[in-house]
Amino acid sequence: MRYIATGEGHAIHQKYVSFFYGIMISVSTHKQLKHRLDKLYQQYNHREYVHPDPLEFLYRFPDIRDREIVGLIGASLAYGKVAQILKSVSFVLEILGKHPSATLRYGTFEDIKSRLAAFVHRFATAEHMTALLMGIKGLLKEYGSLGECFGAGMGEKDETVINGLSFFISRLLQHCPSDPGHLIANPEKTSACKRLHLFLRWMTRNDAVDPGGWESICTPSQLIVPLDTHMYRICSEIEMTCRRQPDIKTAFEVTNAFKRLVPHDPVRYDFSLTRLGIRSELKIESFLGRKPL
Repeated sequence: MRYIATGEGHAIHQKYVSFFYGIMISVSTHKQLKHRLDKLYQQYNHREYVHPDPLEFLYRFPDIRDREIVGLIGASLAYGKVAQILKSVSFVLEILGKHPSATLRYGTFEDIKSRLAAFVHRFATAEHMTALLMGIKGLLKEYGSLGECFGAGMGEKDETVINGLSFFISRLLQHCPSDPGHLIANPEKTSACKRLHLFLRWMTRNDAVDPGGWESICTPSQLIVPLDTHMYRICSEIEMTCRRQPDIKTAFEVTNAFKRLVPHDPVRYDFSLTRLGIRSELKIESFLGRKPL
């Protein structure tokens, strides 16, 4: 003890005290954060808090072959004002009817194109949506379902869904008669592909909010957090990332941070966290235990 209390030994002692103190603070902070996240999840991860959200359309389709198509359409349109999102998804689903899978299998390009003539969603045109639906039709013909196509791209040792997603999108685009525009993001680029990962969350997780259906294709532990500017701001506030932009690297960093809290389900808190700032009674300051500015 006399040695570490003086000179160089004292400095070494202080270094290790600081190191272990930092670990204690980190563990304590993580416990507090997980407690707050679990409380938020228990309170808001319920269907009564879903509306308005394109996720609600999936509940109408018990057949997974229909639900996966509705999920991809809903996720592809999940940008802009929520009222317009719901209106646009409703427009497409009215055309596809009660059984979207059968409609696309047996419908013709000319019929689908003519019925979509009045479609518009911000920058997306009828041509973009027709291309997407025809791409889906091609996957159904080749693989039987969207899930089978996605599963064909997944490897036994894959730690994430990235390989399956890249394969799925490449096959989808090959079947599109024209460019679907930004309805479909490219997983090979730097984009966080928020809407695609949102789709995968809906299809893979099965709880009070996410309806699932692809549980045998991939697992919740392989999912990536659907990261947009809203979720990025929240994750920055709760110190899940210090990166400057919401790109795919940030999405991986955020996902890994959540994995330290819930290794088997890093996207567990996505829905409840995104209620922050959307619901009037939910503020980020109150979640963090701060007083509003």
